[in-house]
Amino acid sequence: MGAWEIALIVLCSAIVVGVIVSRIVKRVKGKPTCDCGCDCAHCSGCGAKEKPLPSDKK
Repeated sequence: MGAWEIALIVLCSAIVVGVIVSRIVKRVKGKPTCDCGCDCAHCSGCGAKEKPLPSDKK
């Protein structure tokens, strides 16, 4: 294996780790992780719904 293949493996691994870390950070912050591009409070295809704030209760 040459230096080109090793650099490519390292780069691809860094991209995968970056995506996983960003998904974990978004989940911890409570942001939806779906990529539907709409307001997830009204999206039936999104599994991560926004929770209503306690001040919104009547």
